[in-house]
Amino acid sequence: MKTNYIDTHNYLEQRLAQLGREIPGPMTGFARLHRKAMDDGALRSAEKEMMALAISIVVGCDGCIAYHVHDAVEAGATRPELMETVGVAILMGGGPGSIYAAHALDAIEQFLPEADMIPEPA
Repeated sequence: MKTNYIDTHNYLEQRLAQLGREIPGPMTGFARLHRKAMDDGALRSAEKEMMALAISIVVGCDGCIAYHVHDAVEAGATRPELMETVGVAILMGGGPGSIYAAHALDAIEQFLPEADMIPEPA
């Protein structure tokens, strides 16, 4: 079973926009918190997104994986950086983390161009 993380991201964008229209107070507050937490500071935005990705893997949130891989790629994260992030998540999440690490690999491969793919050994 392979989740389409690009479709998941697009679907969640639509549903969260609907929530923003129906409950603007909480959603506007959360959106502001998200922007402020992810802005460049002592850490680059890409680094913060990779931290969020690791947490997403450990807690097992596919929607979060879709969002944070998308946003990390948009912020300039590379495949090697994302893969090291997945490794840290496996360390911190153990067995369940390794399963969601496989989900994150699907998302990374969907959001990054194929030119960045590492060929499988022969």
